[in-house]
Amino acid sequence: MHCPFCRHPDSRVIDTRTSDDGFTIRRRRECLECKRRFSTTETASLTVIKRSGASEPFSREKIMSGVGKACQGRPVTEDQLAVLAQQVEETVRQNGVSQIEAHDIGLAILEPLRELDQIAYLRFASVYSSFDTLEDFERAIGELRQESASK
Repeated sequence: MHCPFCRHPDSRVIDTRTSDDGFTIRRRRECLECKRRFSTTETASLTVIKRSGASEPFSREKIMSGVGKACQGRPVTEDQLAVLAQQVEETVRQNGVSQIEAHDIGLAILEPLRELDQIAYLRFASVYSSFDTLEDFERAIGELRQESASK
């Protein structure tokens, strides 16, 4: 880690703390040359492999945007979308892999979205579960009705 003040290539860690979400580490460092202190943050990288084969960094904002489209006109708040995106990230990171297929992220969204809003779930599931016929929709609606009746 280069010092941001004198560009010396070496520093020592004075303090290390984990953020509230548990995925970010904040380190307080001191330059061994100029003795000035600075902070760094570290996160474990998670790469998403898209259908085209291209890769990009994981983004909670992208999840919120995609799920937000399914939630248009529904009583779902930005805060609820942020919590859902955090749940999905936690689920994906529990797999312990550094690369994940975009389709797998879509599948990880389904269960928390189902609990958040059933209509938004159907909208989103119609894409990620590859609903091809009306029977696919009817089956999904039937499952939601059974689930609601058993509660």
